[in-house]
Amino acid sequence: MQALNTVVSKTRSVVARTKKSATDDVWGASDADDQIAEEVPVAMVYNGVSHVVMMATPDNLEEFAIGFTLTEGIATASSDIYGVDVVAASSGYQVLVELSSERFAALKQRRRNLTGRTGCGLCGAESLQQAIRVPPPVVSVLAPSAEVVDVALSQLVDFQPLQRMTGAVHGAAWCSFDGNIQMAFEDVGRHNALDKLIGALHRQPDFDRKGFVLVSSRASYELVGKCASVGIATLVAVSAPTTMAIEHAELAGMNLIGFARSGRHVVYAS
Repeated sequence: MQALNTVVSKTRSVVARTKKSATDDVWGASDADDQIAEEVPVAMVYNGVSHVVMMATPDNLEEFAIGFTLTEGIATASSDIYGVDVVAASSGYQVLVELSSERFAALKQRRRNLTGRTGCGLCGAESLQQAIRVPPPVVSVLAPSAEVVDVALSQLVDFQPLQRMTGAVHGAAWCSFDGNIQMAFEDVGRHNALDKLIGALHRQPDFDRKGFVLVSSRASYELVGKCASVGIATLVAVSAPTTMAIEHAELAGMNLIGFARSGRHVVYAS
């Protein structure tokens, strides 16, 4: 795992309101150091061919590449990925992924199919059916209890150091069936944070799939799809889901929990 600097300290003019007296307050400005989360271009390059450029927090890029490659269906198993190298470039990073010849051929075919299309504008798709991938079914597990969700929520802040420093990143955590967080990853993009987590989990092929993912964001259909694509059956989000996230969770047979707060949450699919 390559250690990368992900926080920049900058001096900013901080504007705040202070009380001048019991009946009067004023606005004032002062210089202070502010911790800013880094966001840089990250190019995913497969067998020497650049596929996509993502904006991401530049840490855990190997895990990011593995997770992205799996959840986007570029690889169907970890064994399709022969190697990952992270290379610093002038304005960001290149992540060089070596794919099996079979999966690289499929990726090239996908790229040819996208060339020149001007349909709905989503990834070059020509129809709604092409634009929205239906998630595969998962092996159903029991949804975590309220007490288990509370355990995970109580630990999340301790696994989000970048968020504490910058207030600008999302977190994705893997929680055991009893709610204890096993690992967590952060990124300016919630999808990226989840991809990093999934990449790390797939470096441990014996991880217990009875656990669940906890994200510090809303639950979009993309997050549901990424979880379903690798067989994760439960997604818990601190914010709301969308209608399509609920529909896709139901199609996949997943548990989807939203508005997770201490002492309460909403079960949208189970």
